Amino acid sequence: MKLIFIRHGDPDYNRDGLTETGVREAELLNARVKDIKIDKCFVSPLGRAKETAQIGLRGTGIDPVEYEWMREFPPQIRRPDRPERMSICWDWLPQDWTAREVLFDKDHWSEEPVMEAGGVRVEYDRVCGKFDELLAENGYVRDGAIYRAVRPNTDTLVFFCHYGVTCVFLSHLMNVSPMILWQGISMAPSSITSAVSEERREGIAIFRANMIGDISHLYTAGQEPSFSARFCECWKNQDERHD
Repeated sequence: MKLIFIRHGDPDYNRDGLTETGVREAELLNARVKDIKIDKCFVSPLGRAKETAQIGLRGTGIDPVEYEWMREFPPQIRRPDRPERMSICWDWLPQDWTAREVLFDKDHWSEEPVMEAGGVRVEYDRVCGKFDELLAENGYVRDGAIYRAVRPNTDTLVFFCHYGVTCVFLSHLMNVSPMILWQGISMAPSSITSAVSEERREGIAIFRANMIGDISHLYTAGQEPSFSARFCECWKNQDERHD
């Protein structure tokens, strides 16, 4: 089974929709999506994801199923360098989070005091539980760190959602701390990430990512990718996003 995660286009967070650039990205994404044999499709309830899905699925006749747990991962924390205000739970300075070895641990990352205070594990487990319920409905049942392929198939499931929650899904599939993915990979707006099941022994499956943050549909059209997924490449680059 193939799992395809599509991040929304360049966002206008104030109105929870897409910017003009985001609309253009979704239009370019549409040509790519039309080439995918989609068996089932799902969407976050947030406006930026729904608008991307509406444009990206245009002409396919597909009406995605909306799931609340696919919204952007919501827990907030008090970032160590800015404890006076709340931040999304993966927004840490590299020099802060890498100094806390527990955040690398697949089992105990959520016991780090900042994460614990933010109740991050409760929401992580809830979201992963809902994700596993969906996979079970489609033939793959979680069993410890692997999946039992009770109805193995080559279906393609497409998810229109968000960066943070996609990293949650991938960390669960890979059995790693989500901090490694939140901090170690970037997915530009409208990018495509996919994971495919492997059944090397009958009935025993894992999912491996075979594409992360692909934006070839933008490059092919000469569209510069949005910078909202990244921070400045060099501190002196004042035209790029700073913390």
